[in-house]
Amino acid sequence: MMIAGRYSFKEGEEYIQKIFPHLLKEIDSIILTIDAKKYKTKKSKEKTMKNKMLYNPVQLNKAYSEAFDRLNWKKQKIQCDYSKDFYVSDYKPKSMHKGAFREIDFIKEKLGVEIQFGKYAFMVYNVCAKMTIFHNHGFIDAGMEIVPIKQFADEMSTGVSYFEQFIWDLKNRGTADIDIPVLILGIDD
Repeated sequence: MMIAGRYSFKEGEEYIQKIFPHLLKEIDSIILTIDAKKYKTKKSKEKTMKNKMLYNPVQLNKAYSEAFDRLNWKKQKIQCDYSKDFYVSDYKPKSMHKGAFREIDFIKEKLGVEIQFGKYAFMVYNVCAKMTIFHNHGFIDAGMEIVPIKQFADEMSTGVSYFEQFIWDLKNRGTADIDIPVLILGIDD
């Protein structure tokens, strides 16, 4: 695969180049080692692309996980302890969703990485909520989000978000004091 686009959210690229240049090189090399064509294994059942062979996001995610694992990147979970304090006084919940958690794909030396081949809401959530949560819990100082560019997303099931749309959303949202530095990489096959 190749890196086709870069977007520095809240000076993410500058921060990562300064603090984690060795990890940035590691991530660049991981992307280059993934042969996306091996994962064009999903036969479409959708009306608009019936029987067309598409990239399989589950298999792509697995390939990335194996590559990051080989270089000792680790997944990290945070347990969610939900409070009853915000229910109205006469509401009695049947359960409190025990076992709920948030997870980030990979962390190494306080750099968090998310790979996203899903809906656009997940991309925005990763950068504007999840990475902030993991930062607030002391696990990361900066993040990277790896997403397909439009041309690559067009070769997946409908509804997969892409780099250009994600950047538009972030630019039009702006930054907030709670945001952390994030580098977004747009990848293509």
